[in-house]
Amino acid sequence: MRAVQVTTLDGPAAVEINDIDEPTPGKGDVLVEVRAAGLCYPDSLLTRGLYQMKPEPPFVLGSEVAGVVVSAPEGSGFSEGDRVVAFPGFGGLAERVAVPAPFVFVLPDGVSFEEGAALPMNYLTVQFALDRRGRLAEGETVLVHGAAGGIGIAAIQHAKARGAKVVAVASSEAKREIATAAGADHAIAPEGFKDAVMEITEGRGVDIVVDPVGGDRFTDSLRSLGVEGRMLVLGFTGGSIPEVKVNRLLLNNIDVVGVGWGAFWMPRPETVPEQWKAIEPLVASGALKPVLGPVRPLEKAGEAIAEMEERRAEGKLVLTL
Repeated sequence: MRAVQVTTLDGPAAVEINDIDEPTPGKGDVLVEVRAAGLCYPDSLLTRGLYQMKPEPPFVLGSEVAGVVVSAPEGSGFSEGDRVVAFPGFGGLAERVAVPAPFVFVLPDGVSFEEGAALPMNYLTVQFALDRRGRLAEGETVLVHGAAGGIGIAAIQHAKARGAKVVAVASSEAKREIATAAGADHAIAPEGFKDAVMEITEGRGVDIVVDPVGGDRFTDSLRSLGVEGRMLVLGFTGGSIPEVKVNRLLLNNIDVVGVGWGAFWMPRPETVPEQWKAIEPLVASGALKPVLGPVRPLEKAGEAIAEMEERRAEGKLVLTL
C-alpha cells in the first residue's frame, strides 16, 4: 500500500511516498481503509525529530483519519463497511491503518470523510483545553490566537457551542474572514490586539485565552485577561517559548494553565472515548464543523506539511486517498 514515510529527519521536503506492507490488525484492532487523513502541527515536528515522541525512522505519519471499516473484532460494535473516524496516533497517512477499537468512532451521517479526518486531534484537544483545563462557563469571553488554523477554528466553534463569546486573532484579512465564518464574534489583527480586546470587553478583559502560538504575544495575552482569567498554553507555533513573570499573575488572580492533551490521555486511554462522546452530538448537529483548507492528494503530503510549518495554511489541511 502507499504510505507517507519519514525516512530521514530532514523536514517536510524529505518525506517519501513509498509502497509498504499493509498492517496486520492485532487482536483488538479495527482495520480501516483510509479515505482522508488530517495533518496537524506535530507532523511537521516529527519530520525533524523535534516532537516529544521520537519514533525511529522509517515511520509513517498520520494521527487522524476517516474511512471505511475493512474488518473489526467481535464485540467492537463495528462491521465491515461502517463509516468511521479513527485516531491511530501514527500510521494514518496510508491506504490502510489498524487502530485499537476504543479509538475508532462512528462518523455521523452528513459529515464527509474530509471533515471527519479533521476532527480528532484538534477538536478533542480543544474539548480537553476549554472544558477540563479552562473550566469554560456559559457567557464567558474567549480570546483565540491562531484563529484560522485547525486548533483555532476548533476553539472558536467549541466555545460558541458552550455559549461563550469569541474574539479571534488572525494575521491577515483572509484569515480573519475564516475565523468569522467559523463563528467568531470579533476578528482582530495581532498588532495591538490587547487594546482591541479591552475596547471590545469595555475594559473587563477576557476570561480565557487559547494560545497555540506563544512567542512575543504572550505578555499582552496575560494583560488581556480579566479577574480570575485563564491562559491556556497549547503550543508554540510562533517558534519561541515565552517566560512568565509570575508577579503578573497576582494582579488579577490569573492562571497560566498547561494543556498537554497527549500527556494526559496516554496513561488514561479511556478518556478519549469519553471525550468523543462529549463532542459527537455537536459534530452531528453541525455546531462543530471543520473549516477545510485546500484538500490535496496523498502525494502532496510534503508540500502540505511545509505549508503548515510555515504558517501559511488557511483552514485545516487534509489529504485524500
